[in-house]
Amino acid sequence: MSFPNRTNLHPSTFILIGIPGLESAHIWISIPFCLGYMLALLGNFALLFIIKTDPSLHEPMYLFLCMVAVADLIVCTTAIPKVLSLFWFKDREIPSEACLTQIFLIHSCSTMESGFFLSMAFDRYVAICKPLRHSAIFTHTVIGSLGLAIVFHGAVLLSPHPFLLRWLPYCKTNVISHTYCEFMALIKLACAETRISRVYSLIVAFLTGGLDFILIIYSYILILNTVFQLPSKDARLKTLGTCGSHVCVILVSYTSVFFSFLTHRFGHHVAPHVHIFVANIYLLAPPMVNPIIYGVSTKRIRERILKFFSPLKA
Repeated sequence: MSFPNRTNLHPSTFILIGIPGLESAHIWISIPFCLGYMLALLGNFALLFIIKTDPSLHEPMYLFLCMVAVADLIVCTTAIPKVLSLFWFKDREIPSEACLTQIFLIHSCSTMESGFFLSMAFDRYVAICKPLRHSAIFTHTVIGSLGLAIVFHGAVLLSPHPFLLRWLPYCKTNVISHTYCEFMALIKLACAETRISRVYSLIVAFLTGGLDFILIIYSYILILNTVFQLPSKDARLKTLGTCGSHVCVILVSYTSVFFSFLTHRFGHHVAPHVHIFVANIYLLAPPMVNPIIYGVSTKRIRERILKFFSPLKA
């Protein structure tokens, strides 16, 4: 199906075409997308409920995990319902205001999530390297203030994105070769100089996800240095076990983020459908997998889940 180009410099709507070349398979592709989205909703709401109702889980790591869960819910809910609507009902139109809002929420919440991961790494560093000071440093007031600072940081740095895109003229077309609105996808449609927007996007990406990732790596270098100084192998394994869930979540999140980021800017020979699949995995996989990782590998959350379902077996 082809769409005519719009000559309006500031179109009131954009057209999403989904996954180029695979339009006939959209209905089948929607099945794992729908199941993944339902699993993400169920897992993250269950995680929030368990941590909220169990006072013994009101510790820094789990409170930061709640913040990650909220960010995950916002990210996937901002995009996936529209993606499913496109796949099921061929609902390709999206108002420009909704498109810009989608871009802001996805990018700002992803930035906040990266900040929460860094806070969790710092929590592990203090708990392992300076255990006597952990409770004094990570009070509920400090955790709340840190969470608000991360939210403010993400919102402020990403708030220029919608305005930069709003001011650009789109005289080429209003058709977006994607399943949802994305900053770089709209930049490519503009018929004006976009160097400032691209440079700002790169700077923000480095100051958020890039810098956070470097600091997370540095935190774990310090943690490993402390762990390898422990006297026994059992003590080393037990201490490293407290970091396992966090490391797995970081790998799931950052792998898809970096691949999507690099293919958009430098992977000109990557097939469009490959990039779009990765971009959707970036939205759906972390919210779906994070609760599973923490539910399976964290003993206290696993016990709480089993306790919740035990009356049903009786």
